[in-house]
Amino acid sequence: MSDAQNTEQTPGPHGGLSRRRVLGGAAGLAVVTAGLPAGSALAASDTVSGTASDAARWRRHAARVTITRDDWGVPHVVGESDADAVFGMMYSQAEDDFNRVETNYLTALGRLAEAEGESAIWQDLRQRLYLDHEELKKDYARSPAWLRTLMRAWADGLNYYLATHPEVRPRALDRFEPWMPLSFSEGSIGGDIESIPLSRLEAFYAERDVPTTDDETGLTFREPTGSNGMAIAPSHTRDGHALLLINPHTSFFFRAEQHVTSKRGLDVYGAATWGQFFIYQGFNADTGWMHTTAGVDNIDNFAETIVTRPDGEGGEGGEYFYRYGDELRPVTTRTVTLSCRTEDGGLEERSFTTFATHHGPVVREEDGKWIACALMNKPVDALKQSFLRTTTKNYEEYIRVAELKANSSNNTLFADSRGDIAFLMPQFMPKRDDRFDYLKNVDGSDPATDWNGLHSLASMPQAVNPRNGWAFNTNNWPWTAAGDESPDAADYPRYFDKAGENPRGPQAIRVLTARKDFTPRTLIEAAFDPYLTAFARLLPGLVAAWDGLPRGSARRKRLSGPIALLRHWDCRWSARSTAMSVAVFWGEDLWAMTAQAAADAGLSGWDYMADRATDAERIEALGTAVARLERDFGSRYVEWGEINRYQRNDGAIVQEFDDDKPSVPVPFASSRWGSLASFGAKAYPGTKRYYGTSGNSFVAVVEFGPRLRAWAVTAGGVSGHPGSPHFDDQVERYASGDLRRVYFYPDELEGHVERRYRPGE
Repeated sequence: MSDAQNTEQTPGPHGGLSRRRVLGGAAGLAVVTAGLPAGSALAASDTVSGTASDAARWRRHAARVTITRDDWGVPHVVGESDADAVFGMMYSQAEDDFNRVETNYLTALGRLAEAEGESAIWQDLRQRLYLDHEELKKDYARSPAWLRTLMRAWADGLNYYLATHPEVRPRALDRFEPWMPLSFSEGSIGGDIESIPLSRLEAFYAERDVPTTDDETGLTFREPTGSNGMAIAPSHTRDGHALLLINPHTSFFFRAEQHVTSKRGLDVYGAATWGQFFIYQGFNADTGWMHTTAGVDNIDNFAETIVTRPDGEGGEGGEYFYRYGDELRPVTTRTVTLSCRTEDGGLEERSFTTFATHHGPVVREEDGKWIACALMNKPVDALKQSFLRTTTKNYEEYIRVAELKANSSNNTLFADSRGDIAFLMPQFMPKRDDRFDYLKNVDGSDPATDWNGLHSLASMPQAVNPRNGWAFNTNNWPWTAAGDESPDAADYPRYFDKAGENPRGPQAIRVLTARKDFTPRTLIEAAFDPYLTAFARLLPGLVAAWDGLPRGSARRKRLSGPIALLRHWDCRWSARSTAMSVAVFWGEDLWAMTAQAAADAGLSGWDYMADRATDAERIEALGTAVARLERDFGSRYVEWGEINRYQRNDGAIVQEFDDDKPSVPVPFASSRWGSLASFGAKAYPGTKRYYGTSGNSFVAVVEFGPRLRAWAVTAGGVSGHPGSPHFDDQVERYASGDLRRVYFYPDELEGHVERRYRPGE
């Protein structure tokens, strides 16, 4: 036995047992080559044809569904029943981008490694710690009949698509089962589970040292995720109608724009996450909802003290206990078996013995303690809430649905045709003892740290019909959501916010307080207002640092031109601006230079750069920024539109970019700098230009008058197929913020019909 193996069996600090001692070798990773054929090697028609009764049911659904594609390719699905509408909704999603539908479910089900191999095995394990397929099947069986009917229609729509398109070969998921939507029920782009670092999970369950990535430590310069939402009351609109801005900032092409209607009353328009049968961000004729990623703390890590049984013998496979008050409770163990694609295209099985306490699954070891992660796991209620809110007719109905308390990650901006507006926080909020800092690991052995039920909706920060006439969120704290009418942080436990402020918050307030006569057009203009609050705050420090350089110094002379640009710049993005290019490159370099110090100081990057960065750091970052511009573009004076580009060369989920291929200039910028219109772009291997992959995706403005009016734009286009005219027909509108009219009513759609058909035709 080597010295390293000897040290693995020593007790960890603080009296806990190390992960490697407890697992030993027997309970670790097991690999069994199963010799299973790869799913993509099987013809779709062979795997989804189903029984004769399945096929008959599919045909009955199809006969009751009409899909109308408008002149932008947006599907308007009409079904006799809600289930028929769901059937057509899923069929049309598969038409537009089956790959994204399948990939989202491979991810949600913890089956991505079946398509992508070893690189996805830990992501799959993370999913399966929380989602047991057999339990989901039981949840399906226990679900109310109406929900089971919709889930069955969901599976039928996708299976019918595959049966009628044998040329489409799924990567791994060649038959959809009606219980599967319970694995992907809330709609967020990442979901709570992504807060669990994969490197720490792998280190724990593979029993090896795995370095933490810069992404996990937060030191990587990366685009902020999130969204903007604004709700404006009739008192602050020209025509006395409530307005809603829907502006999710996601990875591009993450959601499908759809209009889904049934003759039973369903009539909803907006953005549906690929593979889900509900509109996630959108509106019906009476209500609208915009979700923004929340900064609440409702995911908690409990440090568990692990011991063997009192007589000191672990037993076969390990019988382990954790301290809880005066008790020793048994650790729950469960075997999770995953399938992983091999290099030769086959599948092998991998089995893991996993661990959990009453707090949740164990996800890592830290300081000799096992860390159990508690987060929302209410798949049935989450799916019910996600669908039912699309059918609500007013604020009271929306709140009744919200009482399911199965929204954990999203704030909501709400507006309705009666003129009600609201800012709401995630409804899944555990009650906790505010003596403890839940942003850190809390002691799982202390019963006082446990969750104590959920907060009532009335006890949470909110702004309902605020007297100031508007409410907003930009993924910032709730304490400015409605200006002077905002909730007061002093009235709430500190776990209601961990996000703080960001540069988009002051910018949102700036545009919302600028007028009291909003129209749909002026709200669109506000959503694309080019002022960059971060640079307005940061650049005076840079200019002052340059002013302080010795006269005649080489650095002062070299940087005089860029400083002159920045000194006189109005801090507004523009495709023609050269100051914008210098500012962005400088901001990126200063952020990278100070990220570790900001983290050590417990400050946001913006606060550290504004208040703690030294003059030397500011000047050095400008020097490197200018050098980068000269190296990559041949000049320090480059228009922003020459750098910042939209390009989509194929339908792949992970895009490849090429400076020699056509692209379109985009004037707006990263939300990091306070741009409400967000375009997360960077250079990629082999490119000098920046190409966007996230930010503004589906953008809509809705007016709730006697007759609803709406305008929208989707990044690029609604189709994922390069050969489709709707692959890139909205690019120019997207880049210029020129939203198109939504055809919500049948009379608006007439005259704009490209094709009308039934599924399977």
